[in-house]
Amino acid sequence: MKTNPKTDSEISFDDFQAQILSDYEIAVISRECSLLGRREVLTGKAKFGIFGDGKELPQLAMARAFQNGDFRSGYYRDQTFMMALGHLNPEAFFHGLYATTDIAKDPMSAGRQMGGHFMTHSINEDGSWKNLTEQRNSSADISCTAGQMPRLLGLAQASKIYRKVSGIDASNFSNNGNEVAWGTIGNASTSEGHFFEAFNAAGVLQVPMVISVWDDAYGISVPAEYHTTKSDISEILKGFQRDENNKGYEILKVPGWDYTALIHAYENASDIARDEHVPVLIHVTELTQPQGHSTSGSHERYKSQERLEWERENDCNKRFREWILEKNISTEEELKALEKKIKQEVRNAKKTAWNAFLQPHISKKKELVTLIGQLADKSPNRSFITKIKNDLIAIEEPIKKDLASHARKVLRYVIGEDSTEKKTLQAWTTQFMQETQPAFSSHLYSEQADNATTVQKIAPIYDGNTEQVDGRVILRDNFDKLFEKYPNALVFGEDTGNIGDVNQGLEGLQGKYGKYRIADTGIREATIIGQGIGLAMRGLRPIAEIQYLDYIMYGLQTLSDDLATLLYRTVGKQKAPLIVRTRGHRLEGIWHSGSQMGGLIHLLRGMYILTPRNMTQAAGFYNTLMKTDEPALVIESLNGYRLKEDKPNNLGDFCTPIGVVETMKTGTDITLLSYGSTLRIVLSVAEELKEVGIDAEVIDAQSLLPFDINHDVAKSLKKTNRLLIIDEDVPGGCSAYLLQEILEKQEGYKYLDSKPQTLAAKAHRPAYATDGDYFSKPNAEDIFEKIYEIMHEANPTDYPSLR
Repeated sequence: MKTNPKTDSEISFDDFQAQILSDYEIAVISRECSLLGRREVLTGKAKFGIFGDGKELPQLAMARAFQNGDFRSGYYRDQTFMMALGHLNPEAFFHGLYATTDIAKDPMSAGRQMGGHFMTHSINEDGSWKNLTEQRNSSADISCTAGQMPRLLGLAQASKIYRKVSGIDASNFSNNGNEVAWGTIGNASTSEGHFFEAFNAAGVLQVPMVISVWDDAYGISVPAEYHTTKSDISEILKGFQRDENNKGYEILKVPGWDYTALIHAYENASDIARDEHVPVLIHVTELTQPQGHSTSGSHERYKSQERLEWERENDCNKRFREWILEKNISTEEELKALEKKIKQEVRNAKKTAWNAFLQPHISKKKELVTLIGQLADKSPNRSFITKIKNDLIAIEEPIKKDLASHARKVLRYVIGEDSTEKKTLQAWTTQFMQETQPAFSSHLYSEQADNATTVQKIAPIYDGNTEQVDGRVILRDNFDKLFEKYPNALVFGEDTGNIGDVNQGLEGLQGKYGKYRIADTGIREATIIGQGIGLAMRGLRPIAEIQYLDYIMYGLQTLSDDLATLLYRTVGKQKAPLIVRTRGHRLEGIWHSGSQMGGLIHLLRGMYILTPRNMTQAAGFYNTLMKTDEPALVIESLNGYRLKEDKPNNLGDFCTPIGVVETMKTGTDITLLSYGSTLRIVLSVAEELKEVGIDAEVIDAQSLLPFDINHDVAKSLKKTNRLLIIDEDVPGGCSAYLLQEILEKQEGYKYLDSKPQTLAAKAHRPAYATDGDYFSKPNAEDIFEKIYEIMHEANPTDYPSLR
């Protein structure tokens, strides 16, 4: 279907008529899907439904302005738009509703996301990029309101980079930066901070971004007067309107039921954003929500009869139909025939999707019923097993959970029995679980053969004239090599550009590589992360700098809900190889404690989390990450920038391996595990312990996600038989995670003669100044005494009590 039409004056009436009727057909198909979708939820075939009814007409106009190479960053009302682009048909719509775990049937997420969450496929089976300039793209949606806005900024900024920076191979990603990033958001969600932060940033950056606000005057049950000053988002954003003296936005306002006005508004917005790189806001007003917010409730509970009547009369599909008849584009009889045909097609699509979803389960159910029956005939517990079999038979429309649950319950009744039938059911159950679990758990990290954990260590090389320099110099000169080697690499953040970051780790690089590659930003962490996600999704290699680790909390929602889940929720069909650079550890003060690792390692599953002890290790991690294409958070030690380190000769080439620990000191009495700045204290204490006859082995975790993929800590425990984890996070934080990894995953408990222990910071944030650090986080004396206490318990004769 054509979605880039000529203007009305440039085409014949026949072409114009065909365009209109094609749009009307898509609008009716989308509406029928919404209506039938709600019924499927209410009858129990689907768990939840949230649909795009009432928003069809502006989405058709947006689709006609949307071109190859463009990107959408939208939300869960945009089904009509995806249908207009040819990316979604009714059958796939219902597969998404049923959560079919087949990417061919539900190309939006293979059942991992609820219906209404859309994407296109950006990468091939081998992990390589598709040619994004030859397709119309949609970044994968997230449910979190306004969560799509930070990413939208980066998708738009990529066009600016491709237009302004020379030397980048843009063949799969951009045509001279002519691509527009299209964002959609509900009017109520414009109250979120993410919206305002992204809106302001796009105005500053002047990027080709078009934001559509679908305004139906409500946010679930809450009317606009509670959401927005003056109840009008475009009214309060007038100060962003560009004029002859100031850059800013173009702001358009258009009724959502006026087809011709919508077509012209979107053509105009596309031209302005595409040609001039000026962001545009389109406030689409007077929209409706015929079925309410979602299947969770009815809008009749909170809308007045007057409002409900107004919505019925001003439904965009109804008004579109009336306009078609008024302009003699079609007749009543023709439209009725078309609508009848569409209703039947959507019903057939629903039926086909449900049967396709159900059939594999029914087939497996028959197998399982037979196996359970055969086992029941041979078991003393026949009556109990037969009841489970009959319960399964009674489920006419089984799902995977029903099969797994019933099979596993049966096996409880044959514990201790030995029969061929039992072994057959055990094998069936094991195979079913092995085949099924990946449909829900694969692609949390890259599954390609060249993922980041396969990059081998390349040691720093030193010669006889090795120079000792501040750690920041190693970082700076290594970044210089990386920006030279990778033309698509860029870095940005607060104070990153002109002064070369607050610790001069990028000193002088803006002058060498330009303001687009080494860039300053405003104070806006959520959209710094969003810039990185969008840029990475379009083939660039961004490094997003968050000035201090504590400030990452401002961007944590975007990191957790968007970046960390991207590969997983797209079943490996989209990626964003963003490196997030920050600094922390052993800081002083409540708001600069910089050690919230326990939260990060759990909230950011799907990213690598790396904690180098010095700047050489950090540089090695950056070199490793640039060889691969996965997202990571690198936390540099803030108090290490001015410490002296030997400067390697192979800057830009040496690699710190990901997921590998490093033994810093060998020993026989106890294994000490730490990371970051605290490791230096542990190493110092290990030398002091020699004075009292304790020979400690010290291991640097250095990579927290993943941790110790070679199980080297367990190998150390075979020798020392004792374990202490020292960490500056709160009790139960990262040290507890590491303890679980060692005891459970590595089975390190087998080698212990003493209770494994952790030494963490106090439960509160660190107080200010040197004393605050000493009495808040593990200090040298704490570490010494804890180790001595462990040894005293094991051998009180050789290690009498200290105090």
